[in-house]
Order: sequence, then C-alpha cells, then structure tokens
Amino acid sequence: MSELLTAARAWAADDPDPQTRAELERVIAQVEAGGGDADLADRFAGPLEFGTAGLRGALGAGPNRMNRVVVTRAAAGLAAYLRDTGHTRVSVVIGYDARHNSDVFARDTAEVMTGAGFTAYVLPRPLPTPLLAFAIRELGCAAGVMVTASHNPPQDNGYKVYLGDGSQIVPPADAEIAARIEAVGAVAEVPRGSGGTVLDEEIVDRYLDTVAGLAVDGPRDLSLVYTPLHGVGGTTVLRVLEAAGFDEPAVVTEQEQPDPEFPTVAFPNPEEPGAMDLAVALAERRRADLVVANDPDADRCAAAVPGPHGWRMLRGDEVGALLAHALLSRGTRGTYACSIVSSSLLGKMAAAAGQPYAETLTGFKWIGRVDGLAFGYEEALGYCVDPEHVKDKDGVSALLLLCELAAETKAAGRTLVDVLDDLAREHGLHATDQLSVRVTDLAEIAAAMERLRAAPPAELGGLAVERVDDLAVGSADLPPTEGLRYRLADGARVVVRPSGTEPKLKCYLEVVVPVRSEDDVDAARIAAVGRLDALRDGIRTAAGILG
Repeated sequence: MSELLTAARAWAADDPDPQTRAELERVIAQVEAGGGDADLADRFAGPLEFGTAGLRGALGAGPNRMNRVVVTRAAAGLAAYLRDTGHTRVSVVIGYDARHNSDVFARDTAEVMTGAGFTAYVLPRPLPTPLLAFAIRELGCAAGVMVTASHNPPQDNGYKVYLGDGSQIVPPADAEIAARIEAVGAVAEVPRGSGGTVLDEEIVDRYLDTVAGLAVDGPRDLSLVYTPLHGVGGTTVLRVLEAAGFDEPAVVTEQEQPDPEFPTVAFPNPEEPGAMDLAVALAERRRADLVVANDPDADRCAAAVPGPHGWRMLRGDEVGALLAHALLSRGTRGTYACSIVSSSLLGKMAAAAGQPYAETLTGFKWIGRVDGLAFGYEEALGYCVDPEHVKDKDGVSALLLLCELAAETKAAGRTLVDVLDDLAREHGLHATDQLSVRVTDLAEIAAAMERLRAAPPAELGGLAVERVDDLAVGSADLPPTEGLRYRLADGARVVVRPSGTEPKLKCYLEVVVPVRSEDDVDAARIAAVGRLDALRDGIRTAAGILG
C-alpha cells in the first residue's frame, strides 16, 4: 500500500494537467482515509502497453490510462527513436479526431517534437485517420501520429504511430520506441517547443482531390443514406461524393456532427448491433438504394443493402469481395491481399484474374507493407483501394468505390447482392461469421488459449480438423502472433486470437458451400448458416468460453 501511494503521489506531482492531477489526488485521499485501493491499484497496474497499435485505453489519471503524462512520454520516446535511427532535422505530422482530449494530446505531441528539434505539422482540425496517413507521404515526413481511439467506447482515446512510408509501425520499431518511452524521466524535464505549424486546408484539398480522382466515368443515379456515426468523416465524404458527381446523400441528422459522447449508439462501431439502426430507418423511409457508414475516425466503411426480407448489413468480407471485384473489373493489376482472418474468397478471385495474392497477419500494419499491393482488406471493415497514396485502411475512398459499383449495377438493373451471387456461383459461397467474447479479466483469454493448445479438437461443428497452425510459432510467410488456425474439411476454417485493441477473444469462422446451379445460391446460404452455427458451438465448447 505504501509503495502504491508513493508512486501515485509522485505521478500526481509530475502531471501537468490540473484535471487529471485533481482526479488522482481525490483517489489518493480516499485511500489515505481508509477506503479501498482497487481503483488506485488499477490505475498503476502497469503502463499502457505501446505496441503495433500504439496506445489505446480509458481516459484518466495514472500510467494505465490515457492522459497528458502518458502522451508526453510517448511523444518523447518517439522523438528519441527518430533521432537515434538517424532522423535529424525532419518533420512529423500530427492528426487528431474529435474525441475528448484529442486536440490536447495533439498539441502536447507537437510541443515535444519541436522541443526535440523536429518540425511539427498539425492538421487543421479533427479529420479522418486516412488523411493523416496521406499527409505523411504527401509532405515527406519521417513519421506521423494520429490521436484517435477509432471505434472504441467514448471513454477511450488512443495514439497511433506511423513511420515515413505511411504505414503503421511493426516490430521491431514498436519495441524500440517502447524502450525509449520507458527511459523518459520526469515529464517536467521533457523539452517543449512551440505548438508546431498548423496546416491550412490545402492538405485537406489535396487529399480530397486524390480520392475523387479515383472515380471513373459511369452512372451516378444512386439514392444514398450516409452516417459518420458522430465522427469526423462527414464533410470529407460529402465533398468527395460531390466531386465524383453523386447527388448529396441523405445524412442521419442525429449522427451528423462530431460528438465525443456518441449519444445515439452503445458502441460507435458500425459492426455493433444497433449502431446502424437510425441509418437503416432513414433508408427505409426514403426507399434508398444503399446505406454507407464510417466509424468515428473514418478509416472503416460499412454498408447495408435492401433485400426481400428487409435491410441487411453487408459483412466486411462481402464488401471486400465487392471492392476487389470492382478493381479487378477495371483491370487493376498487382497483389490482392487480406488478413488471415478474412475470407479465402479473395485468393480465388485474384487467381481467376491472374493476379498475385497474399495473406498477412491481422492489421493494416501488415497489409500496407505487401509488395506491389493493389488492394488490401480485413474483415473488420478496413479497405485499402489506393495504396499509392494511402498505405492504410481508408473508409472514404472505399466508400466512393462502393457507391460507384452500386450505381453501375443499378444502371444494369441489378444489385450488389446480385454481384455477390455471381461470385458464389463462380467460386462457391464463402460465408463468414465471428464469435467475439468480451472479458473483464484478461486471464480468461489466456486460459482459453491454453485449453485449446492442451486439448486440440479433432473436429469442429462436425467437420474434421485437417491441420492446426499455431500462429505463435510463426512461419516462412507469417511472423509469430498469438493465435490458432484450424483448417477443416470442405474448405472451412476457424481462427482464434485475442483482440489487439479490446479485451476480447475473437473466433473467426468460414465455411464454403458449393453452388451447383444458377438457382442454388439461396439454398447454399441457408446451408451455410447451419454450418456456421455448428462451428460457433464447436469452438465455444473446445475453448471453454461463453458468449
């Protein structure tokens, strides 16, 4: 107890933020008065881990929270890494979203960078993450920082780091930066300079022109509903669609403006149940052709389509297949890549078109680094359709390409679902789903992984396990990561891994059902639902998890 209180008092004394300092002092006082120390102990359970996703956590005081002390130390560690790896007299560009304290953390980062002798550029206002990734290469910077927690809950914020190639950091850079963060002394002793140069709107215009330049001539008749989910994508998306020749979409009024409280959704993630309800309701009223959405920092894109039984969300793998189809139909050459938890359909589509295909570990930090990348995606709604300019997922350019494809199919008297049916007839129906279990104790995830390794299942959902890949071992194609991949009979697959950004264990399921005739797609979909349900039950039992 005394050591905990001593550490907490030292942290409070070094905290430059009066709000979090007062917050911590209140917690200290409660413990000193005889109250429980669980809250204080959690705040000092250890520093937020700096990894390939940078930093992400709940806002608050203490090393296990996102705050100005943690951000200042992270910026100082990054500056030391850049200096130690030969980057001198170079620039760093900093972006931020509209979450609580994002602008404050961006300003702290700029002051630390200028204090370390670097030029710091700051984006002019809260803007999408892909615009920051674009600006790194456009401005010739050595690194970039995006202050965002993407689609995490409102109480969170985060700190994403890119290097000069415009890609997110990967090992060993993450560990090397983390070591320098750990070596930072008192925050009060970190040199600080000016707040850097705040860029004008020209950098935004250059990004918008680049994205709009992806558009090709074609039909533009499309009734569209859009929601930015209280995030920063709204004005950017509207300007891109206008420049590409589309009529202005109907925007969900309640979610149109950035709001760090995200008042209309339980989780600001278009994948979460209920997040798209307002958009779908508006689409029903307007008899729209398509619903599109971004997550709060607009690096992801989601879509919903009408059908005979009402509106349905397209899965991330379905949108990935549609975007790949659009690019392959245009003759876009290069490597088509996706993560190991995404559908195997992309590999078959690329092979049929005579294009290379690659699988990577989960995350665009890996996808963006694929040699000769033409298109990359991951099932969690992340798509890269223009790697020449943005080597990261970009929900704005992906949205534009999807709208173009929807307008083309509408002009031909068809729908996006018809395109998916065509792909099923050609390659088999590839159906995917996910079992995601949120935990309060991370030890539950480790225990589930240990159970699977100690007693590997011989079958899952009635399908024989033909091969097990322990991803922690790594291979010639993939660096090691925590996870297990089960290859099953009939082309089915299950991948189990801990989430890299949330306290979740994720199980990714895929089945492949042959489509034997023109009219067999619906029957194949029904069969796939049953097989996915069986896989879900099978892996839940094998791992000993609920959810």
